[in-house]
Amino acid sequence: MLTWLDKLGEIETRYEDLNQKLADASVLKDPSTFQRHAKAHADLHPIVEKYRGYRQLLQEQEGAAVLLEETVDPEMRALAAGELKALGERQEVLEQELKEMLLPKDLAGEKGVILEIRAGAGGGEAALFAADLLRMYTRHAESQGWRVEMLSAHPTGIGGMKEVILALEGKGAFRKLRHEIGVHRVQRVPVTEAGGRIHTSTVTVAVLPEAEEVEVQIDPKDLQIDVFRASGRGGQHVNVTDSAVRITHLPTGLVVSCQDERSQHKNKAKALKVLRARLLEQARAEQEREIADARRQQVGTGDRSERIRTYNFPQGRVTDHRIGLTLYNLSAVLEGDLAELIQALVTHHEAERLRASSAT
Repeated sequence: MLTWLDKLGEIETRYEDLNQKLADASVLKDPSTFQRHAKAHADLHPIVEKYRGYRQLLQEQEGAAVLLEETVDPEMRALAAGELKALGERQEVLEQELKEMLLPKDLAGEKGVILEIRAGAGGGEAALFAADLLRMYTRHAESQGWRVEMLSAHPTGIGGMKEVILALEGKGAFRKLRHEIGVHRVQRVPVTEAGGRIHTSTVTVAVLPEAEEVEVQIDPKDLQIDVFRASGRGGQHVNVTDSAVRITHLPTGLVVSCQDERSQHKNKAKALKVLRARLLEQARAEQEREIADARRQQVGTGDRSERIRTYNFPQGRVTDHRIGLTLYNLSAVLEGDLAELIQALVTHHEAERLRASSAT
């Protein structure tokens, strides 16, 4: 079995081979081949440079060890010992970085996402918290410079949200938000509670990588498309045309509806966008031998006992139960400051991937 150092050696050999190909006259005359080799060369460059730096560090360690062994001067020995210690610490860092660079790239990680938020247990209070999470994720997306598009929304009469679906487009959106999947639990005194008792409610969150048309081919024959009159808030907001769209994917039974736009064409395009993301996620789940209904797996049933994170208002804290992290900055988190939570989850996920990779 190849060690991680063996793999780095193979990568360097491949890199040097590409160097020679890029200097070949026949390759230079073929733009398509040159572009392909140039991209592969650019992809390998960072890891090769770090690997060469690692080898240089090992040589420096060897020199410092020889100096420590052969010299009798106390000052020189102290200097060599200090250098060895510093080089050893740097070696650990470089080895960790190199192993992480060897991990298979998660291509979905750099995609945009379809973010689905649904009120779970708790009735009206759950819907109000769903609206809070909508604001939280929207604010966070804006702070990252991501584009936010509302695909579907089902508001309640008291400012809550039964369900809302967003498209967030920006580099690394899925990689950063994928760990938001699951049941989010809130503990607070509802505004409608006269007795001041703390209630527990839940909201489920699903995060799907946005699918390109080339990734998910949908046969029009597999679609049942129904149009209907969109519901509104009355008066001028009532839609007098059949602009709302419901799409049923017959082979899987997946149903997506959209009525946010006044244009039937725009509603259809948005519904197809959500359907494509759900089909891609379903295919990914099947490939990994998981259950066919990936979205149910992501969010569970929404029961209060199932939770990935708790937002406790009386104590002003947020606790992520998967990694045991508690922060006492609830108000900042709900305003979209998710950086510390997200970074901790990403770091934990990468460590788990690295541990699994090292075990194989």
